[in-house]
Amino acid sequence: MNTSVRRLFDDLRTLRVAVIHPPGEDRDILERQLHRIGCQIRIVWPFPSQLPVDADVIFFLVGPELRNAGNWCAADTEATLIALSDYENPTALKMLLDTQAHGVITKPYRSTGILSTLVLARASSGYQQRLDSKVRKLEEAIKARRHIEKAVRILMDAHHLSEGDAYEHMRSRATSLRVTVGEVATMVIDAHEAMEKLGLGKVSKP
Repeated sequence: MNTSVRRLFDDLRTLRVAVIHPPGEDRDILERQLHRIGCQIRIVWPFPSQLPVDADVIFFLVGPELRNAGNWCAADTEATLIALSDYENPTALKMLLDTQAHGVITKPYRSTGILSTLVLARASSGYQQRLDSKVRKLEEAIKARRHIEKAVRILMDAHHLSEGDAYEHMRSRATSLRVTVGEVATMVIDAHEAMEKLGLGKVSKP
C-alpha cells in the first residue's frame, strides 16, 4: 500500500461522521459499515434545522424533512456531504442538486459501496475546497491590485508623478515603514478621502 493510499485510510479512521436518518434497518446497515471502517459516528434524528457542527462527514436523508429544514448546502460547511436517497423523482433530484452533495447512496443500502462512496466524496470535497481557496486568493489579489492602482492615481494627480514614480514612492515608503505596499495604498486613500471631507481635496477641472 503506497503512502497516499495509507494516508487516505488513516484519514477515514479519524473521521467524525454525523448520520441523519430515522431508526431502522437501513440506518443499521450504514452504521455497521461505518463502524467497520473505523469512523466516529454520531446519530442525529429528528432532522436538524441547521447543519451539524464538529462533523467531517454528514450522511443525510433526502426527503420532506430536508425540504422543511430550509437552506442545506455544501457551501455552508467544510464537512463532506453524502446524500441518502430512496427515490429519484424530480422533486428529490432538485433537493439533491440544491445541497451540492459530494456523493449519494441510494436505497436499498448495502455494506458494499459505502466505503467507495465515502472515499470519492472526501476526494471531491477536498478538491472543491482547494479550488475555493485558490479563487479567494485570486479575488483578494485582484482587490489589492485595484486598491494600489487607485492610490497610484491619487499620487499621480496630487503630485504630478508618473505612474512608475507614484508606485515606486509607495514601494519605498512600504520598505521604510516595514509594511506592505497595500497598506501604504490604504494610507494614501484614507488621507485623500479625509482631505476631501474637510473640503481640502484637489478640485478636478471639468
